[in-house]
Amino acid sequence: MEAPVQPAPRRLPPTPALAAAALLVLGVLAAGAHSGLLELLGGRAGNSAYNLLARGLAAGRLDLARAVPPGLAALPDPYDPAANHPYRYAPYVLHDLSYRHGRLYLYFGITPALLGFAPWAALTGGYLWHRQAALLFWGAGFLASLGLLRGIWQREFPSVPAGVGAAGALALGLASGGPILLQRAEVYEVAIACGYALVMLALGGVWLALRRPEQRTRWTALAALALGLAAGARPTLALAAAALLVPLWAGRRERLGRLLLAAGLPLLLCGLGLAWYNAARFGDPLDFGQKYQLATYRQDLPGHFRLAYLPYNLRLYFLRLPAWRASFPFVAAPPVPPAPAGHGPVEDPFGILACVPFAALALAAPLAWRASVARDGAPLRGFAGAVLLLLAASAAPLLLYYWDCSRYEMEFLPELVLLAVIGVFGLERMLAGRSAALWAARAGWGLLLAYSIAFNLLAGLERHAEERVQYGGALVEQRRFPEAIAEFRGALAIRPSYPDALSALGAALAATGRLPEAVAALEDAVRGDPALPGGHTNLANALAQSGRAADALVQYEEVCRLQPESAQAHYNLAYGLQLLGRRDEARAQYQEALRLNPDLARPAR
Repeated sequence: MEAPVQPAPRRLPPTPALAAAALLVLGVLAAGAHSGLLELLGGRAGNSAYNLLARGLAAGRLDLARAVPPGLAALPDPYDPAANHPYRYAPYVLHDLSYRHGRLYLYFGITPALLGFAPWAALTGGYLWHRQAALLFWGAGFLASLGLLRGIWQREFPSVPAGVGAAGALALGLASGGPILLQRAEVYEVAIACGYALVMLALGGVWLALRRPEQRTRWTALAALALGLAAGARPTLALAAAALLVPLWAGRRERLGRLLLAAGLPLLLCGLGLAWYNAARFGDPLDFGQKYQLATYRQDLPGHFRLAYLPYNLRLYFLRLPAWRASFPFVAAPPVPPAPAGHGPVEDPFGILACVPFAALALAAPLAWRASVARDGAPLRGFAGAVLLLLAASAAPLLLYYWDCSRYEMEFLPELVLLAVIGVFGLERMLAGRSAALWAARAGWGLLLAYSIAFNLLAGLERHAEERVQYGGALVEQRRFPEAIAEFRGALAIRPSYPDALSALGAALAATGRLPEAVAALEDAVRGDPALPGGHTNLANALAQSGRAADALVQYEEVCRLQPESAQAHYNLAYGLQLLGRRDEARAQYQEALRLNPDLARPAR
């Protein structure tokens, strides 16, 4: 009779390996945290949306500490995007704020203000920038996930090597979307980062409730409180309370009544608080203020959530293939497939299975409790079930939503990566003693992890370059040309051949009279993207200013070829013809432009 296999000896996970990985992750995240366009246009941290809410709360108000511009208040329909556009960006910067009965409100959750901005202002007398708050919240969530990793490692897989554990920490920190989210930290990213931190803390409570039955009531209550607050950060996380079903089921033979009270009371109090907050602002406990937003698209129309969007959103969020370019940072936006009727814009979602393939190792999680050295695998099974429930509950509303965006993926990608790390631990334990198979598995998941981290970092850099171009464009509108030029050059330092940045840089240089530099930059722009109408237009204008009318005409003609239905293109071509004295041809182009757009009064050169 064979002797039973003895489990590997218990030992504490190597703390130095985890600490080194944690420091690396936090350093990368801190280096990549940047303010978004709206915060930059606000100019001061105190003008950022969450600080305006914190200031309002400190004054005993639920609206923002911000006066409503008289022009906005006088609009017959303030929710018409064309009418409210002058107020959404500089100098007012009211984009995506909610406006009702002469007051401005924040549609995004109150929890970040209660947990971060208001306490910081009260303790320091200063204000957090959104980028700082998003980094603090996301960093807290990462450290909470690291605590989970350590606890699972210590109890279930003590023989897993330090290098594998450190790789798991890197996965949790750099493959879960943080490098992408923090590159543009606006009000949206702050709310998502806060929700992430609370969800990870809730999962920590669930793990301890399963791991320590004698303290199950306490940890269930803390997990419920974290999930209730998470719904206050992101309403889409309201369904995440489903994760509490696992500790309730585990304790069903104990004191079920106490467990139900421990789970239900924090959720009830948070729910009642949110209902009162909504009713006091918008007259409806279920109205968070979305329909009152001053947004690019009307938000007061029905149809934000539809089952018909599910197949399309599943395809974009999980299966959309990445696009690559030959130049740094290599990541490019792939084509957007046709959307179903009623679906809104597609910003920048990526297919998780194609772009973060390490997440697919979540399918290996069932191997973990089969390979665990713990005598009772129920806690690990239950915890994985709770993560899966939370993941499904977090993703479900977003898969039915009419708008797709990469930041939404950060509400369920971290849970997938956490399950994938558990799956890797299971593989390690299952293949222990089979050297060839073990190293083959390590090579496989190691490549998946390296690819996933690389995509997160490169996509984050690409996003930051785009943000710098957008901010530079806003500075140009304010005629702050030296600052705009610095932003465009900053974008080009990240992506040297970025046609949009080169085009915008050339236009700004031309506006300051630096025509030779402008022409050189614009020639690079159209060489990099010959189908870029704005690049050809800006080059034509710079050439015209330089006295090269014949060369300018070639570029105006190219714009008309690219955009034959553009009235502005024909108007600008007429201007180019007029420079060369070809008045009859210019008159014909003016007439074509007015036919296409009778309201066009003059060429915008």
